[in-house]
Amino acid sequence: MSLDDWAASRRGLLEERLFALFADAWPRAFSPMAQHPLRTGGKRMRPLMTLAAYEAVASNPSDLGPALPAAMAIELVHTYSLVHDDLPCMDDDDERRGQPTTHVVHGEAMALLVGDALLTQAFEVLAQHGDIRLVQELASAAGYRGMIGGQVADLGGAGEIADVETLQRLHACKTGQLFRCAVRMGALAGGADPDQLAQLTAFAEAFGLAFQLADDVLDEEQDAGEDGPPSYVKLLGVAETQRRAEAITETALQALAGLPADPLRALAAYNLKREL
Repeated sequence: MSLDDWAASRRGLLEERLFALFADAWPRAFSPMAQHPLRTGGKRMRPLMTLAAYEAVASNPSDLGPALPAAMAIELVHTYSLVHDDLPCMDDDDERRGQPTTHVVHGEAMALLVGDALLTQAFEVLAQHGDIRLVQELASAAGYRGMIGGQVADLGGAGEIADVETLQRLHACKTGQLFRCAVRMGALAGGADPDQLAQLTAFAEAFGLAFQLADDVLDEEQDAGEDGPPSYVKLLGVAETQRRAEAITETALQALAGLPADPLRALAAYNLKREL
């Protein structure tokens, strides 16, 4: 299959719906503010994984309707996290994907509110699906047991990150939980049976680790220095980090045995060769 063609059509469908959000905002000036981070591009990896997991188990995989709310919700949560991460009190970044960050364009206070609105909208969109299991998956992954907990650790809340085990726990929360949630929501929306859900969960957990390992290789120079974030490259070196990314990707692929999940396999392979 062509990953580019598969992803482009689904990305287009997703963005059509994302870009229609906040049109009724009041005050009206808030509409383009909330839309700004959604329109700065991005690969949409998490929602694509939601749709790919859905297609692997759904009885009618060509009908993406049941999975779109979950795909939208995971992207809204991911985007909110980036808006807040970019704030001066966090990572203090002026650009995201080559575009000015939300706080640079609209001010710090408005950026904080944009992030709040994106997070809240995610649950409104997801609630319209009518499956409380999906709401629970997203709330758990995005909350203090998941992404928030990982971010707290990344900011020093867990003390110095000096060993691989602690770093892996940090990223299993900060990065891995949203990937796990993305895949599980897609599987649940598609009616996965317990065995299929277990397979897809195992894939997602391995993929989340491989994604962070690959990210740390890409960000080697940016993360270097004492004031840079903890990374696998700092603890293991580039070669070992890359080797582990390849090994855990193979583990992820093995978890998909017997499933018609070529898009997930293609996304896992793409992760190892992606560029900034």
